[in-house]
Amino acid sequence: MMMMMMMMMMMMMMMMMMMMMMIMTMMMMMMMMMMMMMMMMMMIRMMMMMMMTMMTMMMMMMMMTMMLTMMMFRMMMMMIMLMMRMMMMMMMMMMIWMMMIQMMIDDDEDSDDDSDDDDDDDDDDRMMIMMMMIMIRKMTMMLMMA
Repeated sequence: MMMMMMMMMMMMMMMMMMMMMMIMTMMMMMMMMMMMMMMMMMMIRMMMMMMMTMMTMMMMMMMMTMMLTMMMFRMMMMMIMLMMRMMMMMMMMMMIWMMMIQMMIDDDEDSDDDSDDDDDDDDDDRMMIMMMMIMIRKMTMMLMMA
C-alpha cells in the first residue's frame, strides 16, 4: 500500500512538473514576441535618433579616419555612404507610407459629404501619385548607386 501511495505521489509530481514546463515555455514564447515588438519600436526610434546624431557621428568618423590609413579611410567612407543610403531608404519608405495613409484618410473623409468640387480632389490625388512615383524612382536610383 505504501509503495502504491509513493508511486502515485511520484506520478502527480511528474505531472505537475510537466504542466509547469508547458506554462513556462508558453510564457517564454509570449515574452519573446513582446521583445520582438519592442525591438522593432526601438529600431524605428533609433533611426529617428540617428538622423539627429548623424552629424556628430560624421565628425567622429572623420577624427577616427585621420588617425587611420588612407585605405581604411576609403572603407570607412564606403560604410558611411551605405549607412546614409539605408537611412535615406528608410525615410523614403516612411514618407511613402505616410502619404498612402494620408490618402486613405482623405478618401474616407471625402466619401462622407457629396461635394460638387470633385475634380480638384482628383488633381490632388494625381499630384500625390506623381510624388510617390518620383520617390520610388529616387529609391531605385539609390539602389543602383549602391
